[in-house]
Amino acid sequence: MSQTVIKTDVALIGAGIMSATLGALIRRLEPTWSVSVFERLDAAAAESSDPWNNAGTGHSALCELNYTPKTADGDVDITKALNINEQFQVSRQFWAHAVDNGILGDPSEFINPIPHVSFTHGADGVEYLRKRYDRLSASPLFEGMEYITDPGEFADRLPLMAAGRDFSDPVALNWFTDGTDVDFGALTQQLLNYVGQSGDVYFGHSVTNLTKQSDGSWRAKVTNRRTGEKLTIAAKFVFVGAGGGALHLLQKSGIAEAKGFGGFPVSGEFLRCTNPELIEQHAAKVYGQAAVGAPPMSVPHLDTRVINHKQGLLFGPYAGWSPKFLKSGSITDLPFSVKPNNLIPLLSVGVKEMSLTKSLLGELAASRADQISTLADFMPRADGDDWEMITAGQRVQVIRKTAGGGSLEFVAAVIAAADGSIAGLLGASPGASTAVPAMLSVLEQCFPQQYQAWTPKLTEMIPSFGQKLADNRDLFGQVWEWTSGSLRLSARHAV
Repeated sequence: MSQTVIKTDVALIGAGIMSATLGALIRRLEPTWSVSVFERLDAAAAESSDPWNNAGTGHSALCELNYTPKTADGDVDITKALNINEQFQVSRQFWAHAVDNGILGDPSEFINPIPHVSFTHGADGVEYLRKRYDRLSASPLFEGMEYITDPGEFADRLPLMAAGRDFSDPVALNWFTDGTDVDFGALTQQLLNYVGQSGDVYFGHSVTNLTKQSDGSWRAKVTNRRTGEKLTIAAKFVFVGAGGGALHLLQKSGIAEAKGFGGFPVSGEFLRCTNPELIEQHAAKVYGQAAVGAPPMSVPHLDTRVINHKQGLLFGPYAGWSPKFLKSGSITDLPFSVKPNNLIPLLSVGVKEMSLTKSLLGELAASRADQISTLADFMPRADGDDWEMITAGQRVQVIRKTAGGGSLEFVAAVIAAADGSIAGLLGASPGASTAVPAMLSVLEQCFPQQYQAWTPKLTEMIPSFGQKLADNRDLFGQVWEWTSGSLRLSARHAV
């Protein structure tokens, strides 16, 4: 019996925010190309893109202190913050274009206005936020940021955090009113609906292998997880947007560019508030400082969430650990990812990142009382009875081969074959918020000739395309006004 062959121009593996974004971009740029999406689970955005598997922060460096580190001389480096914000502006523009053109529906289904706030206490923390404010507020991207140290103002804006607080310990806030909360699950579903209008989306289909053909195309083995049927994909271009599952598939592809890469899985847990009265008292995403020696993804934050038009409240993350590369993955994921070409980088990182190991072990050993104590730094009157623990998505941090063995990177890395026939995304930070610039990078690396011809269309979708908004105050003002209007952020108040 002959095996079914699915022929397509573009095969997208994984139905998360990355594949959905790439599929939507390709459909806008090349409407005649056939696009097929293959997802091993029975729903879109069921892994890291699910709204309860991430904090939903529209990451734009407005509040995240790990993007504005202290320098050796006591100053604050804002280089990364500017870059992250620029990337988020690109995503905002594409989403606004998508709303204007009927690709996306009601923006309140996936994006809502919510203040982004940085929080520190103690004399050193207060001084750090002052310097951070001085540096950031000078950029057009951060105009409107406020620096707040007055206890009365603090209490007015953050009553839940002020109740029971001893203000003899000084506090400081960097406050930006026009931040956002994003439901990446809802966004993914809407983008996939658009892709599916002219393409095919296969749920419950697991891609198990990738093989390069002599003509430069790819063959992929697929199993229908519902029926057991074996299928074959014949694709001119493949994108592996499988989250934690991407490393295994890129390794199986055999491309030289994937050699030497490894992955370090980290799971996250959040406390979710179950008390409606407390939820109503807090309307902000408040980020603090990570403990000394802790990894960037462990930065604590008290987050308002808006999911299905319902307000919620999260605190975390608390680090967990599992050898799985996906929440629905296998305990063999990590050991099966170890290859001769990445063994030394993995061992090297294990030796060099002892502080990370110590931090993880400390959090894994933490009791419920310890977890509530961490929350109490933000919310002095925290009561464990008002919170439940939920497990978030799995994140696989990138381990890259270096001259010194290997390095652990808290970034997202696009891995593309030299001939542009296949690409994938590894890593988890800053993740979904920068899906559009990440997928533009895929297009640029894999379709260099077409990319130049696409410039007019890309500029139509993203008016700042090829420019830095930080260097063009007038253009930023125009883009900000347009995106705020199209996404209906300016017409809505934070919850």
